[in-house]
Amino acid sequence: MKLLSVLKLSTICLGVFIALFTLNSCVTNDEFEDSKRGNFEALWTILDEHYCFFEQKNIDWNEVKERYAKQFDDDMSEKQQFEVMANMLSELKDGHVNLYTSFNMARYWSWHENYPQNYSDSLIRKYLKTDYLIASGMDYTIFDDNIGYLHCSSFQRGIGAGNLDDILFYFQPCKALIIDIRNNGGGALTNAEELAARFTNKELLVGYMQHKTGKGHNDFSEMQVQTLKPGKGIRWQKPVVVLTNRSVYSAANEFVKYMQCCPNVTTVGDRTGGGAGLPFSSELPNGWSIRFSACPMYDKNKQLTEFGIVPEHKVGLTADDFQRGKDTIIEFARSLINAQ
Repeated sequence: MKLLSVLKLSTICLGVFIALFTLNSCVTNDEFEDSKRGNFEALWTILDEHYCFFEQKNIDWNEVKERYAKQFDDDMSEKQQFEVMANMLSELKDGHVNLYTSFNMARYWSWHENYPQNYSDSLIRKYLKTDYLIASGMDYTIFDDNIGYLHCSSFQRGIGAGNLDDILFYFQPCKALIIDIRNNGGGALTNAEELAARFTNKELLVGYMQHKTGKGHNDFSEMQVQTLKPGKGIRWQKPVVVLTNRSVYSAANEFVKYMQCCPNVTTVGDRTGGGAGLPFSSELPNGWSIRFSACPMYDKNKQLTEFGIVPEHKVGLTADDFQRGKDTIIEFARSLINAQ
């Protein structure tokens, strides 16, 4: 099988979906009228033909349709229509599934809201103090025990090669590095790849990806290889500890997947939130937009990461440490490093 970089593979996968939806999205406008029931039918059908986790989540989508169809009639208000549609989408239990209107956005956040947060912004500020540095949306400093600390709260902003060179050069005197991505809800896969690529000196197998090939729930391509290539510029050669919690999602979840394949890397914290379905968007007859998971992604052992990634050391933030102004997860990472 031909090896493809994460970036190239993501581009190909998106290209396939663009082609598929170019062919099939007209079904939404031609076969379904712009009425309350017509938009419901269009929404259900788009998900039925293109959503990728029905089998893994044991969802009977036909039963869901039958149950929610009874709640629709043409006399309901627009907001009532939205509420029923949003409730139907929540059956998928997927943070990548959203319905966008001019007045609201349907979302499912229970994937992290129903779990311990294991994160405190006020504690992070204590560790960063006031003289920390900022580059590409990342905060960084050096602790008094000579451990570098990089806080990356999002992959939404571009991460430049020059920024990474400056950051890693600043950390050069450090004996190890802590990368804290807790509460990182994702962003661009390319940014996650750009950062992870600075922690390997050779091309690595990091996982696999599939795309939909038909309308059936199990119509997928063969697994296609994802690889991580070494980044250009300064690369880190010393120990790294990556901190995670349940709010690590989507591209940040992929970052953890990449880093677990890199040498000298340990993960500490809580299971990530997942979000292993590359999202795609379509439109209903009334102009509302729907985003959903359409491209399943796996780790190097071909295990689906939609339901999260377990860290090597499961550690939670304790109430006693919080009262003392200590972050249990950061302190555990420091103890691991200092014990080496």
